[in-house]
Amino acid sequence: MIIFVDMDEVIADTYGAHIEIYNTEFKGELTSDTCKGSEVWHMVPEAHQESVRKHATRRGFFRNLKPIAGSQEILARLADKHEVYIASAAMQFPNSLEEKSEWLDEHFPFIPWQNRILCGHKHILKGDVLIDDRSFNLETFDGRSLQFTSPHNVNTTGFERVNTWFEIGEKLL
Repeated sequence: MIIFVDMDEVIADTYGAHIEIYNTEFKGELTSDTCKGSEVWHMVPEAHQESVRKHATRRGFFRNLKPIAGSQEILARLADKHEVYIASAAMQFPNSLEEKSEWLDEHFPFIPWQNRILCGHKHILKGDVLIDDRSFNLETFDGRSLQFTSPHNVNTTGFERVNTWFEIGEKLL
């Protein structure tokens, strides 16, 4: 089986990073719960929205993300049984290509560089399973689409949902 796995909000906690940076810089009190159903930048005063939208352009943003709980363990087990590829949009932000590659080297060394697709659009992917948090990526995938729950997509419907990496393990191992 060929499995494609998104990075941001699936194996890398970008949502939490946005909240942490905002709270530090603006003495905010945002949490994942207070932001549920929305993007972080929508939940801050208008005067701070542009700052939050630009977090991903900062050097080190992608390099310093925390792995999503269970992702390393379950992906290692999936990679032993299946053909696993990391498929992440990495062209939008200048530093993301290099930083995402380094981050994968550190946190997912069992996924070789040959199995890393750092791209723009994901509609080109052809395989059996796509695990992604964004519905627009899942809509164009011809295989099985698993929507990984992130605070921003809790109200999205229409896809098979997975809330944790342990649920993914139950479905795919």
